[in-house]
Amino acid sequence: MRYGLEHTEDWQGEEWSVRQISGGAATKHYRCPGCDQEIPPGVPHVVAWPSQGDVADRRHWHRACWNARDRRTVRLQRSRNAPRY
Repeated sequence: MRYGLEHTEDWQGEEWSVRQISGGAATKHYRCPGCDQEIPPGVPHVVAWPSQGDVADRRHWHRACWNARDRRTVRLQRSRNAPRY
């Protein structure tokens, strides 16, 4: 199974659906909201979204960033015209 099993976690008073993505299933570039760095294809990572949200609310995180999300703030460093993966 390329995509991990989905489970739920509580974060900031909200229930989040979380799925581990294997390196083989990671085929596109994404931008991690935890560190504002790119997640290249082939890198295992986490996809998380509010359980009450929809597909557009999904965010791809580095595993370490997702695990440290309570200890850090979002660091948006990209310029206004930078691509948003």
